[in-house]
Amino acid sequence: MTEIPPSDFRSRAMATIGAQPIAMSAAALVLIVSGIGAILLWRMATGLTPEAERAAGGRQIQVRVAQTSEQIMEKAKGLEMSQQESIDQLQAVQDQLHTLQQLITAQRAETKKLSEQVGEIGSSLDNLRQSYAAAQPGDTAERPAAKKPVARGKPHKPLRKRTKARR
Repeated sequence: MTEIPPSDFRSRAMATIGAQPIAMSAAALVLIVSGIGAILLWRMATGLTPEAERAAGGRQIQVRVAQTSEQIMEKAKGLEMSQQESIDQLQAVQDQLHTLQQLITAQRAETKKLSEQVGEIGSSLDNLRQSYAAAQPGDTAERPAAKKPVARGKPHKPLRKRTKARR
Protein backbone atom coordinates (compact mmCIF):
# COMPACT_ATOMS: atom_id res chain seq x y z
CA MET A 1 0.00 0.00 0.00
CA THR A 2 1.13 3.35 -0.65
CA GLU A 3 1.11 5.99 1.84
CA ILE A 4 -0.23 9.37 1.04
CA PRO A 5 1.75 12.18 2.41
CA PRO A 6 -0.27 14.35 4.76
CA SER A 7 0.12 17.51 2.75
CA ASP A 8 -1.27 15.78 -0.30
CA PHE A 9 -4.21 14.44 1.69
CA ARG A 10 -5.16 17.88 2.82
CA SER A 11 -5.14 19.40 -0.60
CA ARG A 12 -7.26 16.60 -2.03
CA ALA A 13 -9.77 16.84 0.79
CA MET A 14 -9.96 20.60 0.41
CA ALA A 15 -10.46 20.27 -3.29
CA THR A 16 -13.41 17.93 -2.93
CA ILE A 17 -14.89 19.85 0.01
CA GLY A 18 -14.18 23.25 -1.57
CA ALA A 19 -16.24 22.51 -4.68
CA GLN A 20 -19.43 21.78 -2.76
CA PRO A 21 -19.53 24.94 -0.59
CA ILE A 22 -19.16 27.17 -3.60
CA ALA A 23 -22.13 25.48 -5.29
CA MET A 24 -24.18 25.70 -2.12
CA SER A 25 -23.27 29.34 -1.67
CA ALA A 26 -24.19 30.08 -5.26
CA ALA A 27 -27.55 28.35 -4.84
CA ALA A 28 -28.25 30.26 -1.61
CA LEU A 29 -27.31 33.52 -3.30
CA VAL A 30 -29.65 32.79 -6.22
CA LEU A 31 -32.49 32.00 -3.77
CA ILE A 32 -31.90 35.21 -1.80
CA VAL A 33 -31.75 37.39 -4.91
CA SER A 34 -34.87 35.77 -6.39
CA GLY A 35 -36.73 36.25 -3.05
CA ILE A 36 -35.79 39.93 -2.91
CA GLY A 37 -36.87 40.33 -6.53
CA ALA A 38 -40.20 38.65 -5.83
CA ILE A 39 -40.81 40.96 -2.87
CA LEU A 40 -39.95 44.01 -4.95
CA LEU A 41 -42.26 42.86 -7.77
CA TRP A 42 -45.09 42.22 -5.30
CA ARG A 43 -44.70 45.69 -3.76
CA MET A 44 -44.60 47.34 -7.16
CA ALA A 45 -47.70 45.42 -8.26
CA THR A 46 -49.72 46.39 -5.19
CA GLY A 47 -48.22 49.86 -4.94
CA LEU A 48 -47.82 49.62 -1.18
CA THR A 49 -44.71 49.82 0.84
CA PRO A 50 -44.48 49.39 4.59
CA GLU A 51 -43.53 53.02 4.99
CA ALA A 52 -46.51 54.16 2.92
CA GLU A 53 -48.80 51.81 4.86
CA ARG A 54 -47.54 53.21 8.15
CA ALA A 55 -47.97 56.77 6.91
CA ALA A 56 -51.50 56.04 5.64
CA GLY A 57 -52.38 54.38 8.94
CA GLY A 58 -50.98 57.37 10.83
CA ARG A 59 -53.06 59.76 8.72
CA GLN A 60 -56.19 57.71 9.33
CA ILE A 61 -55.55 57.79 13.06
CA GLN A 62 -54.99 61.54 12.92
CA VAL A 63 -58.28 61.99 11.02
CA ARG A 64 -60.14 59.87 13.59
CA VAL A 65 -58.58 61.79 16.46
CA ALA A 66 -59.52 65.10 14.81
CA GLN A 67 -63.12 63.95 14.25
CA THR A 68 -63.41 62.71 17.82
CA SER A 69 -61.93 65.95 19.09
CA GLU A 70 -64.45 67.98 17.06
CA GLN A 71 -67.33 65.86 18.37
CA ILE A 72 -66.15 66.36 21.93
CA MET A 73 -65.87 70.11 21.35
CA GLU A 74 -69.40 70.24 19.90
CA LYS A 75 -70.77 68.30 22.87
CA ALA A 76 -68.90 70.59 25.26
CA LYS A 77 -70.37 73.65 23.51
CA GLY A 78 -73.84 72.12 23.70
CA LEU A 79 -73.40 71.44 27.41
CA GLU A 80 -72.13 74.97 27.93
CA MET A 81 -75.16 76.41 26.13
CA SER A 82 -77.62 74.26 28.10
CA GLN A 83 -75.82 75.20 31.32
CA GLN A 84 -76.09 78.89 30.43
CA GLU A 85 -79.80 78.47 29.64
CA SER A 86 -80.30 76.77 33.00
CA ILE A 87 -78.46 79.61 34.73
CA ASP A 88 -80.62 82.17 32.92
CA GLN A 89 -83.81 80.32 33.86
CA LEU A 90 -82.67 80.07 37.47
CA GLN A 91 -81.91 83.79 37.51
CA ALA A 92 -85.38 84.54 36.14
CA VAL A 93 -86.97 82.33 38.80
CA GLN A 94 -84.91 84.06 41.50
CA ASP A 95 -86.03 87.46 40.20
CA GLN A 96 -89.66 86.32 40.25
CA LEU A 97 -89.23 84.97 43.77
CA HIS A 98 -87.72 88.25 44.91
CA THR A 99 -90.62 90.16 43.34
CA LEU A 100 -93.13 87.85 45.03
CA GLN A 101 -91.41 88.31 48.38
CA GLN A 102 -91.64 92.08 47.98
CA LEU A 103 -95.32 91.82 47.05
CA ILE A 104 -96.01 89.55 50.03
CA THR A 105 -94.19 91.94 52.36
CA ALA A 106 -96.18 94.88 50.98
CA GLN A 107 -99.41 92.90 51.27
CA ARG A 108 -98.64 91.97 54.89
CA ALA A 109 -97.94 95.60 55.70
CA GLU A 110 -101.22 96.62 54.06
CA THR A 111 -103.09 93.86 55.92
CA LYS A 112 -101.58 95.00 59.23
CA LYS A 113 -102.52 98.60 58.48
CA LEU A 114 -106.08 97.58 57.59
CA SER A 115 -106.33 95.44 60.73
CA GLU A 116 -105.26 98.43 62.83
CA GLN A 117 -107.83 100.62 61.06
CA VAL A 118 -110.57 98.03 61.64
CA GLY A 119 -109.55 97.89 65.32
CA GLU A 120 -109.70 101.69 65.53
CA ILE A 121 -113.12 101.69 63.85
CA GLY A 122 -114.33 99.01 66.27
CA SER A 123 -113.11 100.93 69.30
CA SER A 124 -114.64 104.15 67.87
CA LEU A 125 -117.91 102.31 67.35
CA ASP A 126 -117.82 101.01 70.92
CA ASN A 127 -117.13 104.54 72.19
CA LEU A 128 -119.99 105.84 70.06
CA ARG A 129 -122.37 103.20 71.46
CA GLN A 130 -121.31 103.97 74.99
CA SER A 131 -121.78 107.70 74.47
CA TYR A 132 -125.17 107.11 72.83
CA ALA A 133 -126.21 104.79 75.63
CA ALA A 134 -125.11 107.34 78.23
CA ALA A 135 -126.95 110.15 76.48
CA GLN A 136 -130.38 108.44 76.30
CA PRO A 137 -130.92 106.16 79.28
CA GLY A 138 -134.54 107.25 79.90
CA ASP A 139 -135.73 107.21 76.31
CA THR A 140 -135.16 103.52 75.86
CA ALA A 141 -137.41 102.57 78.81
CA GLU A 142 -140.43 104.66 77.58
CA ARG A 143 -140.33 103.30 74.09
CA PRO A 144 -142.98 100.64 73.22
CA ALA A 145 -141.90 97.11 72.30
CA ALA A 146 -140.30 96.87 68.96
CA LYS A 147 -142.31 95.46 66.12
CA LYS A 148 -141.35 92.37 64.32
CA PRO A 149 -139.01 93.29 61.50
CA VAL A 150 -140.54 93.11 58.06
CA ALA A 151 -138.57 91.25 55.45
CA ARG A 152 -137.89 93.35 52.45
CA GLY A 153 -137.82 92.02 48.98
CA LYS A 154 -140.19 89.52 47.35
CA PRO A 155 -143.11 88.25 49.41
CA HIS A 156 -142.93 84.65 50.51
CA LYS A 157 -145.03 82.30 48.37
CA PRO A 158 -146.30 79.00 49.71
CA LEU A 159 -144.81 75.90 48.16
CA ARG A 160 -146.97 74.09 45.67
CA LYS A 161 -147.14 70.38 45.49
CA ARG A 162 -145.99 68.94 42.26
CA THR A 163 -148.44 66.80 40.49
CA LYS A 164 -147.55 64.08 38.11
CA ALA A 165 -148.69 64.56 34.57
CA ARG A 166 -151.50 62.15 33.69
CA ARG A 167 -151.33 60.17 30.55
